[in-house]
Amino acid sequence: MPELPEVETTRRGIAPALIGRRVTHVVVRDRRLRWPIDGHFEAAITHQIVRRIERRAKYILIAFDQGTLILHLGMSGSLRVLSADVPPTAHDHWDIQVDSGAVLRFHDPRRFGSALWTESDPLEHKLLAKLAPEPLSDSFDAAYLYRATRRRAVAIKQFIMNSQAVVGVGNIYASEALFRARIAPRRAARRITRAQAAALSQAIKDVLSEAIEIGGTTLRDYVNADGIPGYFRQKTIRV
Repeated sequence: MPELPEVETTRRGIAPALIGRRVTHVVVRDRRLRWPIDGHFEAAITHQIVRRIERRAKYILIAFDQGTLILHLGMSGSLRVLSADVPPTAHDHWDIQVDSGAVLRFHDPRRFGSALWTESDPLEHKLLAKLAPEPLSDSFDAAYLYRATRRRAVAIKQFIMNSQAVVGVGNIYASEALFRARIAPRRAARRITRAQAAALSQAIKDVLSEAIEIGGTTLRDYVNADGIPGYFRQKTIRV
């Protein structure tokens, strides 16, 4: 499943082509994703201008003047920016075309991705409201990690992969961060020291930042907005 670096890479890839552009046409070919696409999806965003494209955990938030589109790539989904004359292929479930002629196209062979529309604060949506801190934010630091692990007997690797503790740290990134921090993956979370919490929180930030710059991992189904696979696993992983 695409993790935080893949999603952030995708967000950065699609933003230049969409922000400030008006939606001119929306096509939904298959509404049967993880949750069925709302029947008002097309009407809700047509003629609106894309104001911001943000990320929360593994969700991409496309903000319009009236409402926000909450997107999740699922296990095999990808977002591509294409010319309007590029014909759709199998598993291309929807297109959003903007006034430049560019099309944002969602491709998902397994159909575990989602596209949800809300006209309320997206951060209060039930999928986002209870998520843990962002690992690249100031709120995720040594003090937070040490405090959060105190009564947790679960292995530290499983702990940092839990979105209720910190979001976006998948298996590849957890393994690399623990290697850099010199912490055994099976060590009980409550047994890490303050110094280890400091080393691990910084390692998580460094690993994710590097992965974003490289373009994500070599997950079989993952490609970025240009259709290019990531290379973090090939270039970095040593465990």
